[in-house]
Amino acid sequence: MGDFGVIADVSSVLVHTLTRSLHGLSQVEPPIAELNDLSETVQTPPPKLTVFLYEIAEDPTSRNRPPVRSQPPGPPTTSKPPMALLLRYLITPWGGDQTTQHRMLGRALQTFYDDAILDGTRLSGSLAGGTDALHLTLTPLTLDQKSWVWYAIQKPYRLSLNYEVRVVNLDPAVRTGVRPVRSRTIEGTATP
Repeated sequence: MGDFGVIADVSSVLVHTLTRSLHGLSQVEPPIAELNDLSETVQTPPPKLTVFLYEIAEDPTSRNRPPVRSQPPGPPTTSKPPMALLLRYLITPWGGDQTTQHRMLGRALQTFYDDAILDGTRLSGSLAGGTDALHLTLTPLTLDQKSWVWYAIQKPYRLSLNYEVRVVNLDPAVRTGVRPVRSRTIEGTATP
């Protein structure tokens, strides 16, 4: 489960995973991955794969879960269930020639195909040591939908990948104390 920093932690995990996978692509100047909002020109060299978080949504399949009760030891508390998030990323190659950019995209596809579920020691920050797993899926967007993403950030269209990461659990900040029931009284009317 993650605290308020879980979104940044997921982005860091993706950047670290991609940078590690790109390391063997070139002996001269290995490409790197970086978190970038694409508001400025991407500085190259070295060639880069930018990781841009362009949408955060609530996972509709995880709504209406029951409240979460704390486990002993400690005083009993209850809280809302974690908010299940979907994070959508745009992964774009920059720098180098077209062949290098295509190879970077191919390596990203290969990496997230081989490791479509990131868990355990590959997670860091508020995700480390937990039981959560990040499921990565290549998002099937039409060319029109991709063009709208580029239009929204006011940049010309570039060949890129769209990935969805689910389910990222964001823990609630508020926990409510619960008092145990010590006795109860049942009242009713007697029927003859």
